[in-house]
Amino acid sequence: MHAPRPSAAGGLVVASSHAACPDEAVAEIARAIDGRALAGGIIFCSSRYPREELAAALGRRIGGFPLAGCTSAGEITGRGYDVDSLQFMGFPAEDFTFRVLHVTDIDGFDREDAQRQIRHLVANAKHEGRILGEAASQVALFLVDGLSHREELLTMTVQDALGDIPLIGGSSGDGLLFSETGVLCEGAFRSGTAAIVMLTSARPMQVYSECFYEPGAARMVVTAADPEKRIVHEINASPAADEYRRLAGSAGAELDTAFFAAHPPMVRAGGTYHVRAIQTANPDGSLTFYGAVDRGIVLGIGEPVDKIARMEGFFARMRDEVGEIDHVLCFDCVLNRIDAEISQTAGRVSDIYARNRVAGFSTYGEQFRAAHLNQTLSCLAIGR
Repeated sequence: MHAPRPSAAGGLVVASSHAACPDEAVAEIARAIDGRALAGGIIFCSSRYPREELAAALGRRIGGFPLAGCTSAGEITGRGYDVDSLQFMGFPAEDFTFRVLHVTDIDGFDREDAQRQIRHLVANAKHEGRILGEAASQVALFLVDGLSHREELLTMTVQDALGDIPLIGGSSGDGLLFSETGVLCEGAFRSGTAAIVMLTSARPMQVYSECFYEPGAARMVVTAADPEKRIVHEINASPAADEYRRLAGSAGAELDTAFFAAHPPMVRAGGTYHVRAIQTANPDGSLTFYGAVDRGIVLGIGEPVDKIARMEGFFARMRDEVGEIDHVLCFDCVLNRIDAEISQTAGRVSDIYARNRVAGFSTYGEQFRAAHLNQTLSCLAIGR
């Protein structure tokens, strides 16, 4: 177990366990909570844990407050990048209120009904949060099935219903298996599900997002695609995989996760470039993406910036704006982690995360306000 760091009275309860047995892992988290009165908690778990056993252990050992969570593509604990672990963050009842709403049928969800339920959630959370004072602020945490292909629609729908309340979150993962991910809902890890957490606090809370790539000169036009499946068949009227590999400057390279992480496609939207990351190369020469793609989209190929310098500046700005930080809840794309391993900077990134009290998970995509993003570091900074 990685024990929670010493913190001031009333600090967040942040702990992780590497116990292989689900019951032992949850027991370690329960000992870290140590009877603290919590408004709610959030967990991220390695896909190696048997999900039914883990959910049952959570139900037996952690109670008295609502719990949200999901499976991960890696965890971020007190030692930085981590794997095969269970990560927990608990929000003290004296400083927070915590309400959870689930969307249990992502494929068939009714947009208007979902927005009605979200507005009801917001109203109840605001009423409940009055005990924290007039200055209390709200943030919506969002966890969604990372294989649903519905993140864009859901993110826009939820943020629209939230109004001025910022949304931040991540898409659940299962290592790099791309088989089945799970969001914790009603005592079980379920696919096809999303969770919205209304977090209210008198403490400073602010959302941030950063990308570590800038678009290069090469341009790719998607000329044949299946938007529903996020598959691109042709780029510049040529087989997608071959043309992408050629424009990335590595005509003979193997198209694997490491290659995608090092050469991310980027799209311009709202005056800013965003990564549209590739998930897999398919036997027929097509490419499956993590985010929405359609015919006619123009893509660049991202080139890395000085990641360490930008990351140090990112957290410095956070401290300047928020003040003393209790912890940073982090949604970090799994491709960032892979790229850090390739560039041999994973140790330095982990050190930055540890110094800045970061906890979270490696995602299949990030949600920031109304956008579903790829290959970003998206964070909620929570002050003291």
